[in-house]
Amino acid sequence: MNMTDPQRVAVVTGANRGLGRAIATELAERGLHVIITARDAQAADAVSRELNGKGLVTSGHQLDVTDPASVARCFADVAIQHGRLDVLVNNAGIAIGRGQLAASPDLERVYATLEANLMGAWRCSAAAIAEMRPNGYGRIVNITSHLGSISTMADTNVAYRVSKAGLNALTRILAAELQGTNILVNAASPGRISTRMAAGKTDRTPEQATDTPVWLATLPNDGSTGGLFHDRQPLPW
Repeated sequence: MNMTDPQRVAVVTGANRGLGRAIATELAERGLHVIITARDAQAADAVSRELNGKGLVTSGHQLDVTDPASVARCFADVAIQHGRLDVLVNNAGIAIGRGQLAASPDLERVYATLEANLMGAWRCSAAAIAEMRPNGYGRIVNITSHLGSISTMADTNVAYRVSKAGLNALTRILAAELQGTNILVNAASPGRISTRMAAGKTDRTPEQATDTPVWLATLPNDGSTGGLFHDRQPLPW
């Protein structure tokens, strides 16, 4: 079956704005039925209606990746309504610990960051894999960051860096576990782009950063394996 088959179903977390919305839009433009998710159901539905008005096929659904019940409900609804799940893009994330030091952390912010950026993606991946296994097909893309690279680790944005380093590790572990199943798990770093999470403006829009995540979300059945990527190039670990 071709990746542009309209029966393909994708879930994109945090898709009501920024990079998540840009990725969801491009996947829908490629013919996938995209589930637009956000913590606020009305925000998800509003984006879905807008994209549907442009002739794309999407649905809105509430999803808070830090809430196990919300995750379970979302993926159960996708299974019931569509009978399949082919693609998951773990895009939802936060960066709320700028300026703190690892030696004197605000642990509440650390926990919140890990809960959203690492545990949220882990919860969604586990739920997605359970739906992907029966069809023997799946593509999971974790949106990571160059700040999570062990080889270039520094002493800024510590909670965010740790969360993304953990996400990179999770990506590799899941990719190894699922080797040979045709469920591919990869991570993509979009670089610094103009979103609410960025500390200041950049000259790159979210729409200019979708290439690698969408490429990984639509990889053909060619024996590809999991990895970490930036602009389709391997990301240093």
